[in-house]
Order: sequence, then C-alpha cells, then structure tokens
Amino acid sequence: MNKKQTNRGRFGLSGTKAWLMAMLAALFVAGAAFAGCSSDDDGDSGSDGGSGDAPIAKFSVVTPEKGNDFGWNQQAVEGSEAVGAELGIEVEVADNSGYEDVTPILRELATSGSEFVIAQASGYNTAAPDIASQTGVPMMAWDNPEATVAPYSANATTKAQDGAYLAGILAAKTTKKDKLGIVISADDANWNRQSGGFIVGARSVTPDIDIELAQIGQAGYADTAGGKRVTEALIADGADIIFGMGDGSSFGMLNAVENAGGDVKFIDVIGDKSSIAKGDSLLSSVLWDFQGVYKEAIEDIGNETFGEREYVVTLENGIALLRTPQIADDVWSEIEDARQQIIDGDIEVPFTDTKSKVDSLLKG
Repeated sequence: MNKKQTNRGRFGLSGTKAWLMAMLAALFVAGAAFAGCSSDDDGDSGSDGGSGDAPIAKFSVVTPEKGNDFGWNQQAVEGSEAVGAELGIEVEVADNSGYEDVTPILRELATSGSEFVIAQASGYNTAAPDIASQTGVPMMAWDNPEATVAPYSANATTKAQDGAYLAGILAAKTTKKDKLGIVISADDANWNRQSGGFIVGARSVTPDIDIELAQIGQAGYADTAGGKRVTEALIADGADIIFGMGDGSSFGMLNAVENAGGDVKFIDVIGDKSSIAKGDSLLSSVLWDFQGVYKEAIEDIGNETFGEREYVVTLENGIALLRTPQIADDVWSEIEDARQQIIDGDIEVPFTDTKSKVDSLLKG
C-alpha cells in the first residue's frame, strides 16, 4: 500500500488509531489472499495509491514548532504534504517537537516505517546524521555541511541571501526616511545570510542608506514579546521599513509595525502573512518553498545517490519575493531584472553566514 496520509502530533497510538491500523492490516491480508487466488495476466504487482513508482512508501518531517506559524514550520509541513500528495507517499508529521534533544523522536520515526526523515531545524543537524547512521534510514539535516555522508544523511541549505537582496532593493525603493531596520531572533546562519543580502541589495539603490540591525536574544525564535520590543526600538530610532526574521517572534515584529501605522512597513521571511496582517503593514516576504529539495532528495534515494550532494533552495527552485498590491509596477520590474541577473550570475550576492561578517558589511 502506498497511500498519502498525514498524521499530526506525537507519540503513541490512541485506541481509535490502533483499531484502525488493525482493521487496515486485516484488510491488507484479506486483499493479498484474494489477489493470490485471482489471475494477473499483465504481471502488474497491483500496488495501491499514488503513481505506483515512488521510490519510498513513507517519509516523516520533524519541526520544532507547530505547523501553523506562517513560516519555517508551516512551510515544511505543507511542503511535505504537497510532495506526499503528488508522489503518492504517506507522510507523518511530528511538529512542535521543541528545540531540545530530538533524538528519541528521530529514532522512533526511523524504526516505525519511515524510509526518509526530514529533520527541519538547524538544532537537529547533529542528531539526525547520528541516528541515520545507526538506523540506516536516510535523513535530511539543515545547515551542517558535514552531514552530507552517503547513504545516510545529507545537508540542506538555502541561498536565501539572493531573495533578501531583492527585498533590500524593495526596501530602499519604498523608504521615505532612508532608514531601514533588520530584526533577527538569533545569531542564525540563515538570518545572517539574509541580513547580508538585504544590506547589499538596499545599498545597490542607495549606497549611503542607514541600516540598523538588532537581535532579540540567543535563541528568540518564538519570543513574540521580544520581537515586538526590539522592533519598536528600531522604529523609535527612525526606521520605517523593518526586515524581520524569527519564526514565532515575527508575529511580534509585525504587531509593532501595525501599531506604528503611517508609513512603517514590514518585510517578512519564509511564509506569507497576508491573510492576518492588518491594513497595508505587510510590504512583502522572502518566501521559501521546500518542495523542490524534498523531491530531489526522494529521487536520489530511489537512485541510491542520497548523501552524495547537499540540497539548496534557490531562486530557481523555491525562493521568491512576495508581490503585494503596494509594490508599483516599475519597482517590481527592477526587482525582476535583478532576480534574473542573479540567476545568470551577473550579480553575486555575498555569503555572510556569520554575525561578524554581517557586522563588517554594515560598517563597510
């Protein structure tokens, strides 16, 4: 059987779920017995569900927060479910797994039928390769180049700096004060890369534009109050465009912008908060779609080449700038031109994966 099915929450079977699985098992046995008594002239195996040619029957995705955050976690869950539906693969979702030791969850998934596990957090990127090597189940880690070890584990990363470069152009074209603010929830490789791209993109329009960066805390990903507090401080300093990165904390950032009113705008990352943003406070978002890299990894598992390369989300396979009604046609045309120049290699966006590189760029 190869049916798309999503299981939310963890762990342990409820009485209803256990009964359903028992019934499914009984039906499977009965179906197999029936098939054994019937003729099969064309020699087809009679596999059930999907296209019948998916290299795996089930995979899992593990996220640190709930899959409804309009950001990192939701994009991972929805991307997994979309890939599962497209390829006819069962998907198990273990969202809200926290930022602590994820080893027990990864091990249980690997030993309960999953043939591929996506460990969707940079904080999972050492546990995932370890469990993969112990169980033999391929796992995708994030932002750990050393995790690419065939056939067990592979690293995934983004060229999100390219999307942030486009956001920087938009910010510089939109600001009325020539003062931009960047808010990050932590000293995170993805946030650092995007901060650098945003700075260079804005300065490609206005070389002397004023840009201030503030960090919520050591790991303030879900710190909504902290996101609001830090954003309010940047707005008080004169920033009228805020580029915010922070998972759950981004709701606080958006709220601060909404409360400021007037010409203050917010540029989000990863997901699309258009449906919940008030008024015209949301200017854009650097969107990340993980479907492309998930499908590449599954294909490589089928080809027995998983772990021989890392998987990268780029402008060509998953990164895009959200266009809202606030973005004028001429500005969008410039952004589209810059996008194509990045793809063609005519514009090279710097790789600032550390906070020190971002600070140097700001000072420079």
